[in-house]
Amino acid sequence: MSVISDISRSAREFLVGNAENTAEKAVQKFFDTQVLEGSTSDAEGLLTSAAIHRLTGFGALQPYLDREDIEEIWINRPDEIFIATGDGTERVVSELSQSELRTIVLRMLRDSGRRVDASTPFTDASLPDGSRLHVVIPEITAEHWSINIRKFPRRTLSLDDLSASKTLSRKQAMFLKSAMKSGKNILISGATHSGKTTLLCALLGELEPLTRLITCEETFEIRSDLQDRVAMQTRVSSIEGIGEIRLRRLVKEALRMRPGYLAIGEVREAEALDMLIGMNSGIPGACTIHANSAQAAITKLCTLPLLAGPNISADFVKQTTLQSIDLIVHCRYDQKSGRSVEEICRLELDAAGELVAVAVEL
Repeated sequence: MSVISDISRSAREFLVGNAENTAEKAVQKFFDTQVLEGSTSDAEGLLTSAAIHRLTGFGALQPYLDREDIEEIWINRPDEIFIATGDGTERVVSELSQSELRTIVLRMLRDSGRRVDASTPFTDASLPDGSRLHVVIPEITAEHWSINIRKFPRRTLSLDDLSASKTLSRKQAMFLKSAMKSGKNILISGATHSGKTTLLCALLGELEPLTRLITCEETFEIRSDLQDRVAMQTRVSSIEGIGEIRLRRLVKEALRMRPGYLAIGEVREAEALDMLIGMNSGIPGACTIHANSAQAAITKLCTLPLLAGPNISADFVKQTTLQSIDLIVHCRYDQKSGRSVEEICRLELDAAGELVAVAVEL
């Protein structure tokens, strides 16, 4: 790593005085003026790539960010990097130092408007390629910075793509296409890594081309090719403790923006109430929620709005949920079989007057 540091430092000094040059030329300038003992063309190529990644990208993590087969990267400590692909999880060799890792993370956060420090020891942010970054630092973690990077497909997958990959059946795909065409409100449930956001983006691909789409989420993850689209994300408070914008505020603002379709990245708290009210006002929409089953998603969705205040009754929430949500699509992830749509359900009241998820027969 010291050699790469020397190359990067020399290239950076060259760029300062020759701003019109590129990082590639600056690194090559180093090899034109220096002879590394035992260096070969292959070794020189690896060193060049590493130095360029340090100068213009995200250092030692850049090769993993560039690999399309990698779905997630996480770091428990500088010398402990794991990657997840469709084939499973593996640990990769790393010689990162703590200071180098911190520098990479701060560079990742630089253009996001997010920060991580003693007063904000964890944060979420979007990277330039759309990946989601999550960082936790000591004293929340015991000793080292903990980093997770969730990557997303560079191309938005369609329902046909998901059907071809066996994530959902052909009948399920056709049913969901029809549901989107008819303006059904859809709740997508599932555990972490089960493909909720991927499915949401695929559903949005079924909207009419001139639909005005408003998206609300904590960090930008929802992707769509629609031209008439406004994407909004939450904002953390400033170092003075002011300026925070929560998801609930975004949902309220979205309802004033003439949405043709409302997509919410995930409901976790009281914003569930505003989402239900919006979907009960004639605005079609979709949302994701963490849950272990479609039935558990209903229970959670009927509980979260109660966080909005003591004047919100359980009966009001139950009736609003019944009137607002047309379908629940539950996603599942299995290490052997991968992602799949486990069930598609409608909401009904049972004999006891409780909301239940009833599977749609396809």
